[in-house]
This record gives sequence, structure tokens and C-alpha cells, in this order.
Amino acid sequence: MRRFLALAAMLPLLAHPPEATAQDSAGYRFELSYPSSVHSGPITGRMFLVFASSEEREPRLQVSRYGVPFFGVDVEGLEPGEPVPFDATTPGYPPTSMADLPAGAYQVQAVLSVYSEFRRSDGHTLWIHDDQWEGQDWRRSPGNLYSEPVRVDIGPGATGTVTLSTDRVLPPVQIPPDTEWVKHFRIRSEILSEFWGRDIWLGMTVLLPRDYDRNPETRYPTVYNQGHFSLRPPLGFREGSDLYEAWMADDFPRFIAVTLQHPSPYFDDSYAVNSANNGPYGDAIHQELIPEFERRFRAIPEGWARVLTGGSTGGWESFALQVFYPDFYGGSWAFAPDPLDFRNVEGIDIYADRNAFYKEHEWYRAPTINTRDNMTGEALLTSRQRNRMELVNGTHGRSGEQLDIWSAVFGPVGEDGYFKPLFDKRTGVIDPSVAEYWREHFDLRHILERDWATLGPKLVGKLHTGVGLMDNFFLDFGVYHMEEFLESTTDPYYGGTFWYGKRGGHGWRPFGTAELLRRMADHIRGRAPEGAHLDWLP
Repeated sequence: MRRFLALAAMLPLLAHPPEATAQDSAGYRFELSYPSSVHSGPITGRMFLVFASSEEREPRLQVSRYGVPFFGVDVEGLEPGEPVPFDATTPGYPPTSMADLPAGAYQVQAVLSVYSEFRRSDGHTLWIHDDQWEGQDWRRSPGNLYSEPVRVDIGPGATGTVTLSTDRVLPPVQIPPDTEWVKHFRIRSEILSEFWGRDIWLGMTVLLPRDYDRNPETRYPTVYNQGHFSLRPPLGFREGSDLYEAWMADDFPRFIAVTLQHPSPYFDDSYAVNSANNGPYGDAIHQELIPEFERRFRAIPEGWARVLTGGSTGGWESFALQVFYPDFYGGSWAFAPDPLDFRNVEGIDIYADRNAFYKEHEWYRAPTINTRDNMTGEALLTSRQRNRMELVNGTHGRSGEQLDIWSAVFGPVGEDGYFKPLFDKRTGVIDPSVAEYWREHFDLRHILERDWATLGPKLVGKLHTGVGLMDNFFLDFGVYHMEEFLESTTDPYYGGTFWYGKRGGHGWRPFGTAELLRRMADHIRGRAPEGAHLDWLP
């Protein structure tokens, strides 16, 4: 048996060719299905219907937080040929209903995201998307089903039915071939596979220094470059770039640089820490993936020679891993990090606000802004809009989007086995008990203040952070709070650095990658133990 989101009274059915005549969008009924030729079924997952006015790309590839209208329905045990109805009552984003679509010609496409059953070791069974090395993206994930786009003209007219068949299968991801400088590998994580009850894979893309093969006795420090899932070379390395020119120069320090691939069932990146919902990714990375890397490549397997960097998600990871593994790493350069302090989580103060969608004042309330333009300050999305987008992407936190992964990483497990949400995505009401859990487990400023007596001596000189003063997601506020605490430290004083960029948005950096690496080399040289080999320096 299949179940899907209940719809209102059914509309009249009319036979329909793929190219529909002008209709009223509120009167349309769409029926979406899949044939047995592409999947023997049954399928539990989420069916999407996407509308795009441009034919430049397939409609599914135009879905984003600022993108084209799309609508979503959960399906459970859906059989081949069984229709899933979509109409004006089906939830959507940005318009909440198909009735709100402007008149015009649209390319319309269906996508069926296939979920897998995870029997977790904590006793919970979850149906959620199993990443296929695409980075948790239903629009592109191998094995998901999709239809050929058809034209539908929306406007005044009679009601009717449009049928779409998701009769195509997205192909497997092609891992880029190794080159002289760039290598790839991945491993099955025993730790994570045991937790999730299915095979979970970790991987790494490795950038080798010039002359790596010519100097077989030399070992090198490692730069751990964190960020969203990517199979591209670390640090943006490519022929013709400024980094390439520096990397190949005689007077440039030699590093191994790596990016880690660790997508979780909730997101394209696990945040690299142990958590109740995501599982022991921190253990898996540090007990399985990095030891395997250091067996395969001539990295210096000591904390003083391991340094961290990254931006946004990778910025938080770079800072957090230095805090949670203070001896394993020798320094962190975190840029535009996700919230280091939860008094501003993309506009939401999880401790003081009662509602994630509004700032409540004595006689009025104002919408909470989620995203702003860094040049004008203009509001680009409200918190309500951003969360509506995530909810249409997936219920139970299965959107693969930002607020959901923070809840999965930072929050406790709910009674149903999915994460217990910080707030209700429909009403915005915040749960203070979940906010307190976030605080004690992952509010990095709070953790440092609470544990400075033990952590401080291990972190002196290791924390370096930069952010734009107009970060598009308000991430500068977490950095302000962090700096305020760290600058107050004594016995020991933290001894790190903060940089701020005037009008800098989310991509702002205080200097380029080559300069960052030179600074890292100076830092590592200054902390190398007596007798350490420094033949990687120019």
C-alpha cells in the first residue's frame, strides 16, 4: 500500500496530451507515476513537480532557494503505475499553491526521490535518502527517477489532468580520474555503517605537492580544507590559477592539501563531529579516514603538522574540529563560519526568541530576516520563507538543506527517530529544551567559556577567524560573540586572530589562498618540535 499527502476533493479528469492548452492553474490536476521498466517498486520517497518558464535548463536543475516553483508530496510503498495526485492543495515554494502561479507557458517536470530504509543501531528505523556520492541533492542523485519536461500553458480556462511518468533514471556519479597531482580514494566506514545499518562511505581528494614523487623521503604537513561535498581538487587548485602558479614555484612551501567527502543521510556534509542523529562521524573521520590517508600518503602524522581551513560549513568545521580535537590539529583558519554562537542562527536567537519566524516586541512583531544583500542590506529571504523551502524539499528534516542539517547535528533524537526540531517549521514556535541541548553540545562560544580552563592551554595561537561585516546569513554575529569572549581570556590568553571585511559578504576572505598557505607554513615552522624535518620548506 502507498500513502501520500491528502489532497482536497478531486477535480474532473480529462484526457490530455503532453502539451496542454491554456488552463487555470487552480483547476489543474497532475498525476505523477513511474513505470516498472525503471523500478520494480515499491518506492518510499518524495515526489516533486517543478515549473520553469525558461527552457535553458531542465526544470529540476532550476530549483533553489531563489529558484522556480516546485511542489512536493511524500509517498510510501508506491507501486509502479500508481498515480500520485498534485493539485492546488499540494504544498509548494515559492508560491504555496499552484493556484498562485502566474499565467504563462511553463516547462513542467516530475522527479521521484527514492528513500532507503536505515535500521539504526539506536533502535530507530528511518526512511531517508541514501547519498549516492552526489552530495545529498534530489535534483541530481543517481537512481532518482525523472520525467521528460512537457509544456503546460497556465491561464483562464477549463480544468484538466496532466499525466507525467518518471521513466528516466539519473546515472551514477563519475569520479574524476586521478592526475599527476590530484588523487581520489574512498572507504567503507565500519563505524558509520554499524550506526546507520547500511553501508556508509567516506572519501578524500588529495592534492600532492610539486616534486612529491622526486623526493620519496620527504614527509609533508597537511592542510585539511573543509566544505560542502565536492570531488574537485582542494583549495580551488586548477591549472592557470594564482594558486597553481604559487604551488609550482620554487620558493613556495610544500603541503599536501585534502578535502574530505563525508555526506550524511541528512546533508551533503556531516559537519565532521559526533552527533545523536547523524552518528559518530567525528570518530569515523579520525579513526578510519585520516589514518587511511596517512597510510597511503607521506603526510607528517603529528598534530603540529595538521592544519584546518574552510568557509561557511567548512569554516564551522575548521573551528569546531580544532576545539573538539585540540591536540590532533595544530591550527585553524576559519572563514565565514556557520554560527559559532547560537544567539544568531541565520537571524534567529534560539535562546531569546520565542518564534523563529518573527521578532516579537511589545506592540508588534517583525519578520525575522534569514538572508540579506551585503551591499544594500535588502532582505532577500525571511526565516519563514527559507523554512517553507526546506519543508517542501522534505518532511522530517529530509530536505538536505541548511536549517535541517543544523537540527540533525546539533539537536537530540525525537521520539520518531528523526531529529527533534528546534522549532516547528509550520508555526515557527521554538522548543526551549532543544535550544538548551544545542547550547550544551555545540554552541562553540559557550563550550569554550565553560571549558576554557582545560581547553585554553591547548588552543593558544591556534584560532584564526575571518568574516565579512555584512555576511549574507548574519554569520558575523557569531564571530563577534566569539571574539568578545576570546579577547577576554587570561591564563591563558587565546593568542589568535580575527579579520573583518567592510561590506564583505559570505564569500569574503582577508587574503588569497597562496598567502594563507604561506602564513600556515610560518605557523607550522614556529611550532615544529626540535629536530623535526623541515625539508618541505623552500
